[in-house]
Amino acid sequence: MREKLLPYGRQHLDDADIQAVVDVLRSDWLTTGPRVGEFEEAFAAWVGARFALSFSSGTAALHGAAFAAGLGAGDEAITTPLTFCATANCVLYQGATPVFADVCDDTLNLDPREAAKKISPRTKAIIAVDYAGHPAALHELREIAERAGATLIEDACHALGAEFHGKRIGRIADMTVFSFHPVKHLTTGEGGMVTTDNPRLAEVLRCFRNHGIGSEARGRQESGQWFYEMALLGFNYRLTDIACALGLSQIGKLDANLARRREIAAQYARAFADIAGEADFPVTLPAARIGVNPAWHLYPIRLNLASLSADRGEIFRALRGENIGVNVHYIPVHRHPYYREHFPEASRAGSCPVAENSYERLISLPMFHSMTEGDVADAVRALRKVIGHYNIGHDSRKDTELLELASEASGERHV
Repeated sequence: MREKLLPYGRQHLDDADIQAVVDVLRSDWLTTGPRVGEFEEAFAAWVGARFALSFSSGTAALHGAAFAAGLGAGDEAITTPLTFCATANCVLYQGATPVFADVCDDTLNLDPREAAKKISPRTKAIIAVDYAGHPAALHELREIAERAGATLIEDACHALGAEFHGKRIGRIADMTVFSFHPVKHLTTGEGGMVTTDNPRLAEVLRCFRNHGIGSEARGRQESGQWFYEMALLGFNYRLTDIACALGLSQIGKLDANLARRREIAAQYARAFADIAGEADFPVTLPAARIGVNPAWHLYPIRLNLASLSADRGEIFRALRGENIGVNVHYIPVHRHPYYREHFPEASRAGSCPVAENSYERLISLPMFHSMTEGDVADAVRALRKVIGHYNIGHDSRKDTELLELASEASGERHV
């Protein structure tokens, strides 16, 4: 057992990140200053989009995208239930109705076939989620959205740096939303971004995050003007220069962070490759489709409970007892109390069977770019130990051999 808890995710900051923030704290502009535009330009260039508009959080960025898509009372937006609640909540913020469609069994992303079944004359947007960092079926979903005259919004809060058929995520959908929460590939503390190639959408997003005002304080000061007008009902969703300075420093490390996450995912896959295909190995590893290079925000495994003598809760607690900070992503949104109360028909049990069944079996292993080889080995060893204990078809004589393989997968030996 580890002596210290290994969290499922965490930020990594260095002296250069800290200095970048300190420099802004000593400057004239803590918000609406030059670092905001610099960060947006650098981010747009990195993902290959024409425009990048920063927001105070990923949730605020999703709200901005829902507003720019024109969602309002009487409209519907089709989305996945297997996501953080903010994906669907942004639809409610606009007075529209989220419509949940089930997910694909392999990637746990929105299933285009199920989404197509939910299209109605009221459909104004499709919000796909790149679950765990694996891009959704964007080509199929774009075709469905175009036929319906709807906007395709990609919730890529898990997927910064993911590649989809040779393109980086960020300009394939009408709008792509990113998060800079501490457990993500790049952090600004809290923060988000919307990227788009559409100048009209970019202008709406820029205005919406600034109270609905078209001009900004720094521009008015530099031009010696005071006059401004509120053109639409917006919010104060601006990201500060403090946060943007951190983001600018972090973006220089993004390639290395992505590479490390992919190494960790490969280590997990190799560590289980010898037994993942065995009939009595009760764990399904995450999939990656051909033509896709995931960003690996999460490493979600699914337990095959029929082969285990314990449920997910008991296995979760056992892994936590080994000081492996596993987590669960996610309770399906339509099964949360708020949605059950306000949307009882859409929230009935069994309405999204793949998402609901997967939720009962999901556990996320630790995944963050500052994990060491020893951290990975500890997570592998703990999972094998716990699964071996509860595996109905387990041969206890394999325990020593499996623990040795776990150590060898990371190039280390543990007593």
